[in-house]
Parts: sequence; C-alpha cells; structure tokens
Amino acid sequence: MTDKKAFNPHDDITVVNIVVSTSLEHDIPLEKMAATLSNTEYNPEQFPGLVIRIREPKTSALIFSSGNIVCTGARSLDKVDESIQKIIESLEKIGIKIKIKPKINVQNIVASGNIGMDLNLNTLAMKLDNTEYEPEQFPGLVYKLMEAKATFLLFSNGKIVCTGTKSEEMVHKAVDMLMDNLKKFKK
Repeated sequence: MTDKKAFNPHDDITVVNIVVSTSLEHDIPLEKMAATLSNTEYNPEQFPGLVIRIREPKTSALIFSSGNIVCTGARSLDKVDESIQKIIESLEKIGIKIKIKPKINVQNIVASGNIGMDLNLNTLAMKLDNTEYEPEQFPGLVYKLMEAKATFLLFSNGKIVCTGTKSEEMVHKAVDMLMDNLKKFKK
C-alpha cells in the first residue's frame, strides 16, 4: 500500500467558460463600431448584435445597440472584467464614454475535469433519475442534477463536463453531489 493521497475530484475540475451578461447603460452605434474596429462582425440582416473578438483574454462578446452585452469564453471573473474593460476602451476610440462600472451577471459556468473513476454509463442510465444516454448518437451520458441546478456530461473514462451553475462554489457543490450519487452505484 502506498501513501498516495486520496483522489480529490476538485483538484481536477477546471472552469473552461464563463458566460455573463451586463449593460453599459448607454446606446451603442454598432455600424460605427463595425466600421472602425477590425475585430468585429456585424450583420444586422441576420442578427441584431455585433460580435467583438478579444485576443487577450481570449473572449467574444455580443454587443447590442441598447448597450447590453453577453460575453463568453473567459475562464475566470477577473478575465471577464478585463474583457468588459477592453470593450469600454474600444468604445472610447469611437467617442463613447461609459461612466458606470457595469454590473456583471453570471449566466452559466462550464467546468470540466476527471473524477478519477471509470463509469458504467449503461448502469448509471438505468439507476440515476434525469438521464439521457444514446451511445449511438453521443458517447456521453447527460445527467441533470436538479438539486444542484447543474447538468453533467459523464464519460465512461471518468471525464466530466458540468454546466448550468453560476459560481465556482456551485460547481464544486454540484461535483460533491454527483460523487455522492455515483458512489451509491459503485461496485
């Protein structure tokens, strides 16, 4: 027997995407932004928002003429703040001064990792509530953990994806609940 420390799934769960919304509380001239800034796409006939891609931190945002923004791709709330700040700086280049500090509303956090155990997805699909498993179409089992307001993708090799939570703390609580549920069915 080795002195290897017990596997802790939290050590291997990483936030890979945070989706937030905010408002700059200022009308935004999207045509002017698209004409002036190279890192934008604007096709109002297809979609009313302008897409801006930020190189560092690597994020994308939808900006609407109302000043509402949806930002995606950040891996931490600090990176979210940096991205929103870069958007505000871009607006200053075209003469728009944002006088408020935008309030960030987390819509979704996506985390992934490994729980350190092989999973029998056929067994889990039969024994867990709120699952979908169609291996001919997708190799993962979808498990909605209602109590945690989280949805997991579970793979037979122990890799997982967690989505639907709104904080890192909620991710870890959801993973704890998942582990408790999985241990009930461990051989």
